[in-house]
Amino acid sequence: MVTGFENIQKLGKDNMDVAMQSFGAFSKGMQAISAEVADYSKKSMEESSAAMEKVVGAKSLDKAMEAQADFAKVSYESMVGQATKIGEMYAEIAKDAYKPYEGMLSKAAK
Repeated sequence: MVTGFENIQKLGKDNMDVAMQSFGAFSKGMQAISAEVADYSKKSMEESSAAMEKVVGAKSLDKAMEAQADFAKVSYESMVGQATKIGEMYAEIAKDAYKPYEGMLSKAAK
């Protein structure tokens, strides 16, 4: 009877340890994504400001439109690249959060 209780207690502790490892990986990944988004936002605002100065300072309408078109192209490419990077980071979070459970699941399968 006592060993059964000890086994259940150990299983509960092991489950809690695995859950905490998984939560730690998830939390760390979300912090990295938050930092990445903040950096991208800051960079985007700086680029937008520089582009606006370029458009306003253009000597002709053609140059202003060219500057605007260049900014739109660079902004779009940057946004797509950032979205791809964030998507990869989310996939990595999922993998890292699942890793602690792999060992547990392989034990259960035996």
